[in-house]
Amino acid sequence: MFIYNVTTKVSPTIAADWLHWLKTAHIPDLVNTGCFTHAVIHQLLEIDETEGKTYAIQYHCESKALYNLYIEKHAAQMRAKAIEKWGDQFIAFRTVMHIIN
Repeated sequence: MFIYNVTTKVSPTIAADWLHWLKTAHIPDLVNTGCFTHAVIHQLLEIDETEGKTYAIQYHCESKALYNLYIEKHAAQMRAKAIEKWGDQFIAFRTVMHIIN
């Protein structure tokens, strides 16, 4: 199993709307690509929230090939949708993890 982790700091001015969009639109869109089985949203704690809350969204996929398929065929469009909707009111960085146990 692999996890595509997207850690995002969200401006306080959009935080509630962004979280709603994440749950009702963005995550379902990613899962509907067929590359991921599900996603889990985590809020980072004990960090500076002056510039907004930080979330780590972990998208689970069954193989590295499915992750690669997502990156090749869907990632650019999904990122563009987020930027079109929220502009520069968020910042995200991405990592990929392999579950060992």
